Amino acid sequence: MADPDPSDPLETQAGKVQEAQDSDSDTEEGATGGEAEMDFLRNLFSQTLGLGSQKERLLDELSLEGVTRYMQSERCRRVICLVGAGISTSAGIPDFRSPTTGLYANLEKYHLPYPEAIFEISYFKKHPEPFFALAKELYPGQFKPTICHYFIRLLKEKGLLLRCYTQNIDTLERVAGLEPQDLVEAHGTFYTSHCISSSCRQEYSLSWMKEKIFSESIPTCEKCQSVVKPDIVFFGENLPPRFFSCMQSDFSKVDLLIIMGTSLQVQPFASLISKAPLSTPRLLINKEKTGQTDPFLGMMMGLGGGMDFDSKKAYRDVAWLGDCDQGCLALADLLGWKKELEDLVRKEHASIDAQSGSQAPNPNTTTSPKKSPPPAKEVARTKEKEEHQ
Repeated sequence: MADPDPSDPLETQAGKVQEAQDSDSDTEEGATGGEAEMDFLRNLFSQTLGLGSQKERLLDELSLEGVTRYMQSERCRRVICLVGAGISTSAGIPDFRSPTTGLYANLEKYHLPYPEAIFEISYFKKHPEPFFALAKELYPGQFKPTICHYFIRLLKEKGLLLRCYTQNIDTLERVAGLEPQDLVEAHGTFYTSHCISSSCRQEYSLSWMKEKIFSESIPTCEKCQSVVKPDIVFFGENLPPRFFSCMQSDFSKVDLLIIMGTSLQVQPFASLISKAPLSTPRLLINKEKTGQTDPFLGMMMGLGGGMDFDSKKAYRDVAWLGDCDQGCLALADLLGWKKELEDLVRKEHASIDAQSGSQAPNPNTTTSPKKSPPPAKEVARTKEKEEHQ
């Protein structure tokens, strides 16, 4: 911890009280400062330990079936989706952190000092070439949305989607039919680009950037000749203001969080799981459990309270482990939406193929169920069911 700051108001007030001793007003101010400090500590420990919090259990079972029944009830009207790279892998876009197939594991040809450098703004300003070479491989418009993307669209069409917060920069949410107002693109988007010069900031379109990238030339500003960068958020840059404004308004009223295809390792996006009311159920559809931050350390460091799938105190978190597309199909099946979802995927993919003149499907996306792990019923323990019946 940092050394005490002599300019700290609390210490100044304490000094006044000790020094003066002849002023009732000084004494009252010192007491007020102490009470404020104690109130802060009480609130901190109350939030961290869940003391005095309203934790109403809304799921009758900690399983996908339990989430389904809740979604079909009157209590569930506003759903927020938090999504990451895992919802786009079946479209042929690699995620970032998978040990052998992830993006960071396959960047040797760019001769980077370390994999993450390709998305660091300080490195980009000096060496933009690796990023634009990679951008050509991953450029939006070459891939089709997945079952997960269209499941989110179904939530919108059924009036349940409050917002989709995405870490992805592939724009597939937009291609799937979500409008800008439905989205918070937390890590930015390729949809627009800007000159990196703070004195210029000229904006450029998606088509302009695409032409530059595919001509294998470094995009430079037509006004000042500085490098032009897509409006994606690099390490070292601030998130879009919309992320924070929507977060303030959305999470106080959300009825269900659906978290898909994310490792929940990048802040501040990962902290969103802790912004919902304490009773709000949270469904994770992912290859592995994640977001299980230690509650005390999470609160102290501002990283959120973490998810709890397995302890005796678990009451709102459900994990469905496996392929994200299959998880969405399983949930759609339980909701009675499966055929509607499959038909939507087929229709939209056919339309995209017709527009592009290509009949090639996504490498791994299929609307037909394939074998995958069953819903994570280990989360819905028999003991839990007995305790809450």
